[in-house]
Amino acid sequence: MILTTMFLSTLTPKFYVALTGTSSLISGLILIFEWWYFRKYGASFIEQVSLNHISPWIGGGDSGGDSTTNNGTNNTTTTATTQQTVPECKVWRNPLNLFRGSEYQRFYWATNKEPLTYYDMNLSAQDHQTFFTCEGDVGKAEYEIMQTAWRERNPVARVKAAKEALEKSPDCVPAYILLAEEEATTILEAEKILKQALKYAEANYRHSQQIQHQGNLMEVLHRRDTNVLIYIKRRLAMCARKLGKLKEAVKMFRDLAKEVPPIMNVLNIHENLIEALLEMQAYADVQAVLAKYDDISLPKSATICYTAALLKARAVADKFSPDIASKRGLTAAEMSAVEAIHRAVEFNPHVPKYLLEMKPLILPSEHVLKRGDSEAIAYSFFHLAHWKQVEGALNLLHCTWEGTFRMLPYPLERGHLFYPYSTCTECADRELLPAFHEVSVYPKKELPFFILFTAGLCSFTALLALLTHQYPEPMGIAAKAMLEGASMPFHFIMDKLEAILPSNLLQQLSRL
Repeated sequence: MILTTMFLSTLTPKFYVALTGTSSLISGLILIFEWWYFRKYGASFIEQVSLNHISPWIGGGDSGGDSTTNNGTNNTTTTATTQQTVPECKVWRNPLNLFRGSEYQRFYWATNKEPLTYYDMNLSAQDHQTFFTCEGDVGKAEYEIMQTAWRERNPVARVKAAKEALEKSPDCVPAYILLAEEEATTILEAEKILKQALKYAEANYRHSQQIQHQGNLMEVLHRRDTNVLIYIKRRLAMCARKLGKLKEAVKMFRDLAKEVPPIMNVLNIHENLIEALLEMQAYADVQAVLAKYDDISLPKSATICYTAALLKARAVADKFSPDIASKRGLTAAEMSAVEAIHRAVEFNPHVPKYLLEMKPLILPSEHVLKRGDSEAIAYSFFHLAHWKQVEGALNLLHCTWEGTFRMLPYPLERGHLFYPYSTCTECADRELLPAFHEVSVYPKKELPFFILFTAGLCSFTALLALLTHQYPEPMGIAAKAMLEGASMPFHFIMDKLEAILPSNLLQQLSRL
């Protein structure tokens, strides 16, 4: 105690100024490095070193970080992680895309806001050129016109080009498709034009089917005619769905799902079928469709994952109470529903805010990015009504969806039931979605603890250095008081030891 007092009495205010200034400088340098590392890699350097290098030495490493948790989904998780190990940012055609003339254009007239981006429309133009034209059309004036019509930015110019193509050839089916999509201002008008196109498409299909084996060019023509026929039938089924002819729509979607060749599976017609069956409240049929398409070997989608969650929530949602569940625990059926919701939220975390109406919905884009905000909008736009039809389903979702994120401590680095969430979705969604929409971003890069800690430490030591420089005497007294207070437990223990242990033992220890 006497030595400590003597040491403190010899310290001058300059020492405290130098000490606090040095501490502030060191913590500031650490803060700058941490911030640079976080901006570049999205993680804390100190945290990474402690988790990956220090923790294994002391036995605290997360040996099971990439393994699945014991929640009854081990087989699904293991297979999913082996099958899908690389994040994917592929843009898909929206299976429920709206009609430009009768739906998107009406929105523009009402709000004077463009619902589609040029990037999205350009992707659609590429799709139309791929599906509706082929090498066999070279030299045909009407198809040459349609090749340029899809790329026109002005809708008036596109419609004018389609009418010009029909003047040259009244059986130019792609021209009818463009008019149905863009000139028709109601679904009834679009359906009428598509039915007219269907007659020519079926005639072209039958003709090319008979001569498809006469050479590669004939095969290409037949493939083109098949694509055109499937597209028209699908849009007619969607017209029937929009006009309330549900049984007719379901039958058409079922037939299409059987007719579609494997190369056209990207159309995801089963998602149209699921949505129509949900509107009919034919939940048993929906479950049968899910049993076929919610397979490990097939790519997932928000429609697949959230519909599976909705069906399981339907069994328990009407009687679910968070207060009662917290007291007695979850039943097996409730646990199954919660796990399905967690699975869906992990696949696409943007959907719940739209279903719970925490974010405003907009018209969906013509293309979507799986697991992205664009897919969440497309799903919620058509399926919000189905969640509302099931009593208590939205309440169950509201109580449980955020629990998913507690299961993913590091969502940027690892997944639980799916491969890790890709960070490339934000850029693609900003290209697909209109400028007036605030793009949902997940996971947001929150500042790690060590950056906040070093920032606080730097600020605190800088403040101490400033106060010590301005008021050296009072700060010196305060520092001595703090050091004396901090050393009091140590001196208390030493006094107790002197009272208990023999004096000669303490003398021997002091000599050592």
